[in-house]
Amino acid sequence: MNFNLEQMPVRTQQPRDSGITMVMDKGLSLRETEDFLSVASSYVDIVKLGFGTAYVTPNLADKIKIFREAGIPVYFGGTLLEAFLVRGQFDEYRRALDKFGITYLEVSDGALDFPHDEKCELIATLAKDFTVLSEVGSKDAEIIFAPYKWIELMKKELAAGSWKVIAEAREAGNVGIFRGTGEVRSGLIDEILTVIPAEKILWEAPNKAQQVWFINLLGPNVNLGNISFNEVIPLETLRLGLRADTFFNFLDPEKMHYKNQEPKKPHQ
Repeated sequence: MNFNLEQMPVRTQQPRDSGITMVMDKGLSLRETEDFLSVASSYVDIVKLGFGTAYVTPNLADKIKIFREAGIPVYFGGTLLEAFLVRGQFDEYRRALDKFGITYLEVSDGALDFPHDEKCELIATLAKDFTVLSEVGSKDAEIIFAPYKWIELMKKELAAGSWKVIAEAREAGNVGIFRGTGEVRSGLIDEILTVIPAEKILWEAPNKAQQVWFINLLGPNVNLGNISFNEVIPLETLRLGLRADTFFNFLDPEKMHYKNQEPKKPHQ
């Protein structure tokens, strides 16, 4: 860090198992990728080439190489896998993973509706050779799962071999764990956390208010995903209490120079 500040929260170190920041790349150029990593690589843990962008991205192998040389795993969006599955081209998908040296992948059923048992079998098969993230929740705003259903699906997918389960919100943060307005479905989150360990969940939270909500609830080392490349450093400042929204979260009131402040609770 560039300065010495006391009373800073402890952040997990790379390679992280918690406190993960997953970035969604929706079409960065090679130069943009290099520039992005020159300032943010220390704060990025995994990169998702969003939805089906890997299919149309020029110089895909070169881009993946840049991330790999920075020590950052890259994976294809789950929608791309669904596009292969609906066409009966699973073997072709496996060949694409091998061709590009992909070691992480996402299994989702947000667009394609297929039996959950089949999804778990797919997770189990792929987990033998890859680090699997599986996504729970629909991309359709009209489909709302009850909390018990989220818990049941997450438990089964973790048991099948998922490294993390992703709580669906889409890149806009307006479905799944959020209402159409972007407001957090807080009761749903609370119920999920009574059963599923927080470190096993990667919460899609593309918007600042959503990120603040999860940091307030679970602290600086909450797993957050679908972060835009230009929001990685701003998110890290939220995690560290260096932005107004979380400024008082990690300060000891007894050690504060200005005693008349009303610090926020760190896990409210």
